Amino acid sequence: MQAVLFDLDGTLVDTAPDFVLAANKLRQQLGKAPLPAAIIAAQVTNGAIAVAKLAFDADEHHADFDNYRQALLDSYQQHLGAASAPYDGLLNLLQTLEERGIAWGVVTNKPVFFAHSLMETLGIRERCATLICPDHVKQPKPAPEGLVLAAKELGIEASRCIYVGDHLRDIEAGNAASMSTIAVSYGYLAPDDDANLWLADYVVQTPGELCERILHLIK
Repeated sequence: MQAVLFDLDGTLVDTAPDFVLAANKLRQQLGKAPLPAAIIAAQVTNGAIAVAKLAFDADEHHADFDNYRQALLDSYQQHLGAASAPYDGLLNLLQTLEERGIAWGVVTNKPVFFAHSLMETLGIRERCATLICPDHVKQPKPAPEGLVLAAKELGIEASRCIYVGDHLRDIEAGNAASMSTIAVSYGYLAPDDDANLWLADYVVQTPGELCERILHLIK
């Protein structure tokens, strides 16, 4: 294996705390009680629409929902990077990959503005060999287009890349791109979701186990 590609939210970085701050700030402004962090975190993988539903107690059919979603994004921007952090051990993993000449990058469904800004705040943007967001492709995950583009940017065959994600769409995209896939169950899975059913090549339970698996695969 010559490269490791990561999903961002819930895989490489625990970004849920920023969404919790953003959503509960809006609820406070509306006079609503704050929601438990776990409830918000479970919806982070489903994007801004899902978190906006929680923040405003409204669905996408509400006449003002577009405004609600934008308000959530504005609040998230204000809190971007305030409490997010790479999962335990992953910064050391990235350093080890770099020392061994293994390229690493990110393929995410997070818009480029937020992904780029977050990674800069965390001090890892300049170290990232490729960052692919929905802005760069016609079809985001679960389509394989972003992963294929990342491999092309790295100059590495897709079959020589590992892709790591915390959602079924990540594994579907990785498999469709002919990459080795690792599903992580420590991310933002719904209570009734089971990473063992996603047909990944490997499933890991913890960030530490992920580090061990990747280091084994790049030997």
